[in-house]
Amino acid sequence: MSTLTGRRPSGPAPYRPSGLTWTVLRLHRTALYVWGAALLIVAAALIWMHSAGPTTRFVGGCEAGEPFPLDCGPFRETTAHKVYSYSLALVSGCVTYLMYAVAAWAGAALTGRELESGTARLAWTQSVTPARWLATRLAVPAVLLTAGTTLAFLLGNWTRHAESRGLSGGWFNTNVFISSGPVAVAYALAGLALGALAGLVLRRALPAAAAALAAAYVLHEVLDGFRMSLWPAVTATGQAAFQVPYGSLVLEHGAVTGGGERLVTDWSCVGTDGTALERCLERSGMADFWTTYQPESRFWPLQLVESGLLLALAGLATAAAFALLRRRHS
Repeated sequence: MSTLTGRRPSGPAPYRPSGLTWTVLRLHRTALYVWGAALLIVAAALIWMHSAGPTTRFVGGCEAGEPFPLDCGPFRETTAHKVYSYSLALVSGCVTYLMYAVAAWAGAALTGRELESGTARLAWTQSVTPARWLATRLAVPAVLLTAGTTLAFLLGNWTRHAESRGLSGGWFNTNVFISSGPVAVAYALAGLALGALAGLVLRRALPAAAAALAAAYVLHEVLDGFRMSLWPAVTATGQAAFQVPYGSLVLEHGAVTGGGERLVTDWSCVGTDGTALERCLERSGMADFWTTYQPESRFWPLQLVESGLLLALAGLATAAAFALLRRRHS
C-alpha cells in the first residue's frame, strides 16, 4: 500500500518570533497597541503643529530679544492661536505625565498580576530563571519606552522651534521642560522601575498600581519643587537687576540695605536709567538692588542633571527588585 505525502516546501523556514521577548509582547499586546496608537497620534499632532506654527502667532505684544521687564502692547489672541496652544499643551501634558501611566501599568500588569495569578511561577518551571524572567519584562518595555519617548520629545522641540515661544510657554514651565528633553525618557524609565518594584513587593495588581502611582507622584512633585536648585543661579545687581535676559526665570529679587543685608522686597525703580536709579536708591534708603534668575541657557544643564538623578533612582529600584526576587525565589 502506498501513501501520498505532501511535498515539503523548499527554502528556509519562515522566521517566527519566540522566546521570552515574544512572550512579553504577546502577553501585554494590549498595552503595546495602546502605546503605539498614542505615539502615532502624538507624532501626527506635532508634525501638523510644526507646519501650522508660523501662522498662529500673537497679534501685537512683545518680540524676542527685548529686556525684562517688558513694555508689551495688548495681546489679541486669534482662534488659530487658541487651537494651536491648547493642542500643544495637551500633547506636552501627555508626555509629561507618561510616568504615571507607566508606573501603574508596570505595578499592576507587568509584575503584580503575574505574581498574583501564578503565571510567573509557571514560567519559572519552564527552564526560565526568575532573574531572566524579570530582566526580560523590564528590558522589552524599556526599549520601547526609550524609543517612543525620544521620538516624542525630539518632535516636540522641532515643533516649538517653528513658532513663537510665547505660544508654548516658557522653557521653565513644568510641562514644557519635561516634554522637550531627555528628562522625559528618564521619567518614563523611573516609572517603569518603580512600578516593577511595587509589583514584586506587594505581589497583587491593584495595591501595586496604587503604590506605584503614589511613588511616581512624590517623585514628580519633589523634583518639580527643587528643579531650579539643581544648577547654580545667576545674581545680578544694580542696573543689570532690571535688565534680565529675555526668557529667564526670575527666582527672587529685592534690595540691599546700607548695612549689607539683602532683603526680598518689591521694586519701585523698574525701567529707570542709571541717573534715575541713583535717585531711587537715595529715596528708598537702599544701597543696591539685586535679582536672582535662571537664564534660558540653563535648560540643558538642568535637563542632564535631572535625567541623571532619575536614571540613578531607576537603577536603584531595579537593583532592589532583583535583590528582592533573588531573596524570595533564589
